[in-house]
Amino acid sequence: MKATITKSALVLSLVGLSTSLFAQDMNSDTTKRFDKKDFRTWSIGLNGGMLTHYTPFNGGSNGDFATPQESWGYGGYIKKQILPGFGIQADFLAGKVKGFRSNALPTGAATDNSSFETRIDWSAAVSANFTIANLSLNQKRNFISPYVTAGAGYMSSSANVQSTVAIPNGASTPYDENWFVPIGAGLKLGVSKGVNIDLGYTVNFMKTNNFDGVATGANDRFSYAHAGLEIALGKKGTSQLQNYSAIAALREESAAESAELRRALSTAEQNRMRDQEQYAKDMADDDMDGVANKFDKCPGTAANTVVDGAGCPLVAPKPVIREKVIITEADRKVVGEAISNLEFDLGKATIKAKSYATLNRVAALLVEKNFSLKLAGHTDNTGSMALNLSLSKDRAEAVKAYLVSQGANPSTIEATGYGPNQPIATNKTAAGRQQNRRVEFSLF
Repeated sequence: MKATITKSALVLSLVGLSTSLFAQDMNSDTTKRFDKKDFRTWSIGLNGGMLTHYTPFNGGSNGDFATPQESWGYGGYIKKQILPGFGIQADFLAGKVKGFRSNALPTGAATDNSSFETRIDWSAAVSANFTIANLSLNQKRNFISPYVTAGAGYMSSSANVQSTVAIPNGASTPYDENWFVPIGAGLKLGVSKGVNIDLGYTVNFMKTNNFDGVATGANDRFSYAHAGLEIALGKKGTSQLQNYSAIAALREESAAESAELRRALSTAEQNRMRDQEQYAKDMADDDMDGVANKFDKCPGTAANTVVDGAGCPLVAPKPVIREKVIITEADRKVVGEAISNLEFDLGKATIKAKSYATLNRVAALLVEKNFSLKLAGHTDNTGSMALNLSLSKDRAEAVKAYLVSQGANPSTIEATGYGPNQPIATNKTAAGRQQNRRVEFSLF
């Protein structure tokens, strides 16, 4: 039974590795060539085959019974691949081992009528699996993968001995549990990315001499020749570790890297020659005006033409004639009245209503004659510098906003605040401070 389980495990392992290897072959993206690779390392297998007490190690007498009799057995396994060439598997086996013609009886009818049938109720073994053909130099995935196995197991079995004459030291036995050592070999065929066909042969060395119901000096043995399927478990598209040849993968990746570098160098050289030709063409000056073709907005300029930075002929600017602004005394009077009548709420930038009439005349003057006006706000030195600067600026802006609301062009009005920095009288008296709190109007 142990032999059957071992062979099944081997079959499944080979199938899993073959599947993984095909997946790796399909993924040769050079941008991921040196990324960490994922592999399928778990697999399961099922198998069936022939059980017999004959083995190559039985000797001339073939054990306790001269003639083997084949019978069906079945098994399975679960396998974990540790390295590309090494894995651990748990094997299971069940079936019957038969033979006839006892060697302990004299030749004749009695011998011909003697037989045994040992029923394997259950068998479990743990074996090491060595894949010996995954070092291919040319293929990352091995289609054919030979292997050998060795391990230790435990089984429950009972023997039924039949004979017309009593067999010396022979008798039927109840179910008994014994250790055994499975040694096997085989090969796996990778038929797809995740499936392997497993063909194997295992000899099970029993740690008892009564496996066949006849207790003699030597321990008994039986063999299991099987065929089965191994299914790889894990992420779809990844390689089976047992079938993967790192040497072949490295050679393939190195060849791809070399080809890619050669293509890159060839492309870089072609680009360099193209850029060099384009640079020579762009930096030429066909019309000899001192501006390279690449930057020349006006190619074909006549010789000796004075050009600008874009290669276009310079055009002499036309003189700008400005109309002289004449400010009359009447105009100054309108502004003066607005200044004298301008009042704000105490400590605020709010214009009092009684100042609107004179400000309206200033706005009409600006609209009619398109004058420019500078508004300069001033305060006394009472309070902080920051507060006075802000208040003077806000009052000048308030006057500008009012004039704009009456139709004046905002682009012709400038509003500035100077705070207490430009007094026109002393700040030591109330009268002087009153004079310093003002908004000046300057026409130009």
